[in-house]
Amino acid sequence: MRDNDGRTLDHKTLEAMRLRAVGQVQAGVHPEEVAAVLGMDRSTVYGWVAKFRAGGQAALTARPVPGRPPKLSGAQLRRLYTLIVGRDPRQVQFAFGLWTREMVRVLIRREFGVGLSVVSVGRPLRRLGLSPQGPLGRAYQQHPDAVEAGRAERFPAIRAEAAAAGATVLVADEAGIRSDHHAGTTWAPVGRPRCWPRPGPATRST
Repeated sequence: MRDNDGRTLDHKTLEAMRLRAVGQVQAGVHPEEVAAVLGMDRSTVYGWVAKFRAGGQAALTARPVPGRPPKLSGAQLRRLYTLIVGRDPRQVQFAFGLWTREMVRVLIRREFGVGLSVVSVGRPLRRLGLSPQGPLGRAYQQHPDAVEAGRAERFPAIRAEAAAAGATVLVADEAGIRSDHHAGTTWAPVGRPRCWPRPGPATRST
């Protein structure tokens, strides 16, 4: 795992951390101890101290970032993350249950009055740690306790019975085409695909 060098932080937050770290070193705390407390790489803290000694406090202040300023503020990005991760699109007046870039573009204009192209919508979404993923289908009639009991108790017993009889356990399922099938993706936190509730039988015959 790579140590944190602060590049994922916004400039004002990073400036405050630099000033705090150097202040602690000036007060007698060892740089490596400061790095451990702040969760930063020790070489980063040593670099801050070197900049301070060469150029004083001014060397630690945030400088204007060249280029166009971002269209969405930090507060707006946090609000956007909450809306996308915390809600189904249908809860905020969309007809479809998977987040697409076009839907996020409409949401940004509706919530913040900011116009973005469909292509540029992907940049703030990726900054928030989101990516387009295939959702996990899950029947809303499913009983999680019954599923877990089947995995922990019923199937091991069936497997043991088959082994004693010299038999093989085969698992089969019916194939079919669903009217509610989807092949799209939805924006969700990386590594945490969204669950897509769908109808399905609560029990199966054997």
